[in-house]
Amino acid sequence: MRFTASRRAGLIVAAAGLVGGTMVAASAQASASPDPSQVATQLAGQLGSRSAGSYLDHATNKLVVTVTSTSDAKAVRAAGAVPKTVAFSGTRLQQATTALESSAKVPGTAWAVDPATDQVVLSVDSTVTGAKLAQVTSAAKKLGSTVRVEHVAGTFSTRASGGDAIYGGQYRCSLGFNVRSGTTYSFLTAGHCGNIASTWYSNSAHTSVLGNTYRSSFPNNDYAIVRYSTTGTPPGTVGSQDITSAGNPTVGQTVTRRGSTTGIHSGRVTALNATVNYAEGSVYGMIQTTVCAEGGDSGGPLYAGTTALGLTSGGSGNCSSGGTTFFQPVTEALSVYGVSVY
Repeated sequence: MRFTASRRAGLIVAAAGLVGGTMVAASAQASASPDPSQVATQLAGQLGSRSAGSYLDHATNKLVVTVTSTSDAKAVRAAGAVPKTVAFSGTRLQQATTALESSAKVPGTAWAVDPATDQVVLSVDSTVTGAKLAQVTSAAKKLGSTVRVEHVAGTFSTRASGGDAIYGGQYRCSLGFNVRSGTTYSFLTAGHCGNIASTWYSNSAHTSVLGNTYRSSFPNNDYAIVRYSTTGTPPGTVGSQDITSAGNPTVGQTVTRRGSTTGIHSGRVTALNATVNYAEGSVYGMIQTTVCAEGGDSGGPLYAGTTALGLTSGGSGNCSSGGTTFFQPVTEALSVYGVSVY
C-alpha cells in the first residue's frame, strides 16, 4: 500500500441520533441545535479574559460558560448556553499560570485551566520528587485556591506516536492527517518526530519512501509537515473515517485518537491551552485529554467524526491503566503551513 493512511481500520465517532416513530421530531430538533464548539468560540471572543472558559455538562448535554458579571451571564443565555458565576476570571487564572511559568517550570509538570472548577490544575508526574516537588508545591501554595495540585501516574514523555506507522532514522512515529496546498500533497505529524529524521518511510526496512520533512517545530509547538515524494492522491481519511474539516474542541467533548501502537481509543477533553513541560522542552497551547496513548502513537490524529482536532504529542500512563495525553491543535499547524485537510 503506497499511502499508509489508506488502511481501513477505523470507526466513525458521531452523535447518534434516534430515528423512527415518535423520536423523529426530537432528532430533527436536536440537529437544529447550535454546535457547542461554535458557540464556545463565539462566546470566547465576546467575553475575552473575563471568562475562565467553558465546558460541556454531560448531565444536561449543554454548554456551560463561566462568568463573573450579570451582564456577561445575560450574553451567555442569549447565545443559547448556560452561564455559571465563578470567583476567578480568566485574567486571574492567567496570572496564576504566568506565575507557574516562572516558579514551577520543571520537567514532569503541566498546567491548564479547568473551567468546571474555576482553577488552574497543576499536574505533577512521578519524576518530580525531592527539591523539585518542594519547589512546585511551594509555588502552588502561594497562589492559594486558584491552583489545584494533582499527582499523575507515570512520566510525561513525547515517546508516544498515531494513525499508520511512519519510520524515520531509528524511530517510528505516526502519520497524522493528509493535507494539501493546491496540487502539493503532504502529511502532518508531531514536531518532535519531524526533528529526528529528514526522510520518512512506510515500512521499517526503509525501502518504501513516503516523503521528506519540509518544516518542523518543537519545542514550544509540536508539529511538522512532510511532503510526499510519491505520486497520486493520498486519501483524506483516518482509517475508514473520512476527514472533511478542521476545528477546535470543547472541554468535556468526546474525542477519538488513532495510533500505530494502540489503535483507536476515545476519551474526553479536560482542558485547552495547556502547558506541558517535557524533559526535551516545554510546549504551549495544547489540548489535554483522558485519551490513552503509548510509545509509537506520537504524531497521530485526534478527531471527532469528520473533524480533525489535533496531533498526538505525549503524556503519561498507558492504555491498560489510562492516563493523560496532550495534543497539538491541528488548526495552528494548518495555518502555519498554509495547508488544509480534504
